[in-house]
Amino acid sequence: MNKYLKILIFSFLISQSAISIALCQQPLRRAFQPENVVNKIPYGNNTSAGKYVQAGDAKIYYEVYGTGQPIVILHGGILGSTIEMAPFIDSLRKDHQVIAISTRGHGKSEMGQFPITYDKKADDIAAVINAVTSQKVMVLGFSDGAYSAYKLAAKYPEKISKMIAIGAGEQIPGLRSINFDHKMLLSDKAYWKQQNELMPERLEDFWNAMQEFYNGMTASKELFNAIQCPVLVLSGELDRNAPLMTVISAYQMIPNAQLSIIPNTGHVCFHENIEAVWAAVKPFVNE
Repeated sequence: MNKYLKILIFSFLISQSAISIALCQQPLRRAFQPENVVNKIPYGNNTSAGKYVQAGDAKIYYEVYGTGQPIVILHGGILGSTIEMAPFIDSLRKDHQVIAISTRGHGKSEMGQFPITYDKKADDIAAVINAVTSQKVMVLGFSDGAYSAYKLAAKYPEKISKMIAIGAGEQIPGLRSINFDHKMLLSDKAYWKQQNELMPERLEDFWNAMQEFYNGMTASKELFNAIQCPVLVLSGELDRNAPLMTVISAYQMIPNAQLSIIPNTGHVCFHENIEAVWAAVKPFVNE
């Protein structure tokens, strides 16, 4: 066979393989996603950008986009997923290297062994950072991702240049009680079908472990005082998961902090008013 014909056939097969992979990348959805929202890039299950790192007892999945100063993106817990952070990834990847991590037990990251702790999560994130870059990174975390970022900054200060913490205030045992309604969690059947296909896990065990973890966790003076990097503490005014006074309390205990409250929004304020959130985040990232 003519060598040029062989090259053409090989190129065709490669292109067909790429097309097949692209067709497999179905748009992902976040929990309770409105019908009018379409995520063009399957963040959290993108074969062209995804990698794994072994972090202790679990393989942690992450994706890298763009170039420039690195910024780590951490989603929320339980109902959280990398795809929920799409508004930030879409904007930040234009000028930064975005490292989007699926935290243990979420998406394609393994659950590892119980109990779950923020020490483990901080170690997971540090392992990913070490695998991607030797530079200091910015971190943007939401809810559980923000608490993980707090712990990361306290435990690995040499790795963090600055942080945006969304929807995460002071938390001590007994301050509030968290009881997951498993029927509510499963009410978005399409989302959980998608998540189970990404990484089949022991969901009931995971939810119970997370409920126990959240009700016993402490994020207070000792943790917040240990954070030396600049922090933008951001919250929705009507956040029920991290009530406003707990967020203000965290802001007051962090040595180098700024505060931004998004009026008339709840816990996932960046889905309710991304323009207002981005107006607070962008200058902090760029300063």
